[in-house]
Amino acid sequence: METRRLQVLVELARLGSMHAVADVLGTSTSTVSQQIAALGRDMGATLIEPHGRRVRLTPAGRRLAEHAVTILAAVEEAHHDLAPGAEPSGTVRIAGFATAIRAHLLPVVTDLAADHPRIRVLIREHEPAEALQLLAEDGTDLALTYDFNLAPAPEDPTVRAIPLWTARWGLGVAAHVADGEGAPGVNAARTAEVFARFATHDWIVNSRNTADETVIRTLASLVGFTPHVTHQADSLDLVQGMIVAGLGVGLLPEGIAVLPGVRLLPLTFPQVDLRAYAVTRHGRLNWPPLALVTELLLRRAAEATPPNDPARA
Repeated sequence: METRRLQVLVELARLGSMHAVADVLGTSTSTVSQQIAALGRDMGATLIEPHGRRVRLTPAGRRLAEHAVTILAAVEEAHHDLAPGAEPSGTVRIAGFATAIRAHLLPVVTDLAADHPRIRVLIREHEPAEALQLLAEDGTDLALTYDFNLAPAPEDPTVRAIPLWTARWGLGVAAHVADGEGAPGVNAARTAEVFARFATHDWIVNSRNTADETVIRTLASLVGFTPHVTHQADSLDLVQGMIVAGLGVGLLPEGIAVLPGVRLLPLTFPQVDLRAYAVTRHGRLNWPPLALVTELLLRRAAEATPPNDPARA
């Protein structure tokens, strides 16, 4: 259905004469007649009927004219929304991991409510694989994901990944173990030396993502052992609780507020870095609301300190 045909119908309902419609629209009476006839065929309904020397709208024509007013208004609003320089408007769907949402996205949502109230953000908490699947299915507009420098995510040519921030990670161990015999100098040790010291311990990994386990197994292989992975948890607070309870050791972000019973040992040479990304489908950043949200996330990432619990929440 062409909107110009709806415009002709609206004008006919308003003016009551094909000749008057032709004058207003700058066309011929025959063209007006043809447009109305074509619209009737599109709708499968008779829209006009003879009325003396003129025509008038049938009940179906009057009803369609009422709809046409609403439709044309919506089209006009869409033109305004999408016009260059227009105030961004619309609903942006975002799926991402908890820290990206809590530490970066929620402040952006607060700013949007004050400065761009016509943008609405819908949030779903997901690990990277889940968020990327939603992106592929067009179930979200933006995916906030992460990988590790020692466990890089595979490249996907169908999406655009924009780096947001990098956060250093260390090894979380029970404080009494770190302070025990042989502990002096461990904080300055290389990663291989730290891992070798805990080769016989149980290891705690993420329950919803395998990236940290890949890092642990990679580093352990460099030292010559296979880690005994026993427990899985999606919450960093829970991981710390497990460490305090003596259930094992696990990766934790540096700068995190650790429990009294946890000691965080730095990992150097090689270091372990989590890398966060904003991922979109190619061409989607042409949409002003999504472009604005992404820009604000980049600005927030540049201004903020690295998040305290980068991958699990």
